Amino acid sequence: MKFSTKALTLAVLSSTATIAMAEDTTLSQLGLSFSGSAALTSDYRFRGVTQAQNDPAVQATFALTHSSGLYAGIFGSNVNFGGPDPHLELDPYIGYSTALEGFASKPVLDVGLWYYNYPSASDLNWLELYGKLTFKNAFTEGDSILTNINYTNDYAGADASSWNVNAGYSVPFGSTGFGGVANVGYTVVTDDDKYNFNGDDNYVDWKVGVTYVPKSIPSLTAELAAIGTNTDTDGLTNVAKRAVETGAVFTLTKAF
Repeated sequence: MKFSTKALTLAVLSSTATIAMAEDTTLSQLGLSFSGSAALTSDYRFRGVTQAQNDPAVQATFALTHSSGLYAGIFGSNVNFGGPDPHLELDPYIGYSTALEGFASKPVLDVGLWYYNYPSASDLNWLELYGKLTFKNAFTEGDSILTNINYTNDYAGADASSWNVNAGYSVPFGSTGFGGVANVGYTVVTDDDKYNFNGDDNYVDWKVGVTYVPKSIPSLTAELAAIGTNTDTDGLTNVAKRAVETGAVFTLTKAF
C-alpha cells in the first residue's frame, strides 16, 4: 500500500469524524460524546522504537465516549517495519474511565483493551490489556502525572508474554503556551526464546521534550522531544540502530 493510499484512508476517517461531529446533538441525547485528533510526526515511535523506519507518519484517533465512562475508538497510522508489509496500522480499542472520588486528589482510573492491528500482516496482530492512573494538578496548576501498566500474552504476535510499565509527567510553563514533557517506560518479555530485544529480555525507553500551544489555536499542540531506548545495538545494522537510538521527533497534533 502506497503512502498516498494510507493518507487517503486517514482522510476518509477524518471525513467520517466531521459527519459525526455534525450529529453531536443526537449523540448528546444518548449520553455520548465524540472526540478525536489528527497528527503529523517526523517519526512514529512506540515505546521508544520507530514504527516507520524513522520516516514521517500521518496519524488519527477517534473515540466515542458514554457518560457512564465507557468508551471505544480507533487509532490509525502508516507504519514501515522494513519489509513489504505492513504499511498500515488500525488499532481498535475499548475501555472504561472513572474518577476515584474517594481520594483527595481524585485520580482518574482508566482500564481497557487495545488491539494492535495490521490489515495486511495479520500474523503481527496482538491484544493488550492496560490500566492507567492520571493525577491532575499534582505539583502545580495544570500539570499531570500519568502511570500505566500493560500486559499481553502475545507480544508483537510472537506468542510471548510481556509486561510494560510507564510513568510520565507534563507541566505548563505558566501562561506562555510552552510546557515540558518527560516519560520513562520499561518493557520485559517472559520468554526471550520467542521474542527478545537484540538478545535481552527487557529494555528501557524515555522521552524528554517541550510543547507549545499557540493561543490563537488552542487545540493545536507542537512538540519537540528526544526519544530513545537503552537497547544494545551491538551487531545491528545502521538502520536497526537508528530504530532504537535516541533521536529528535517533532509532532503537530490537532484535537477536535
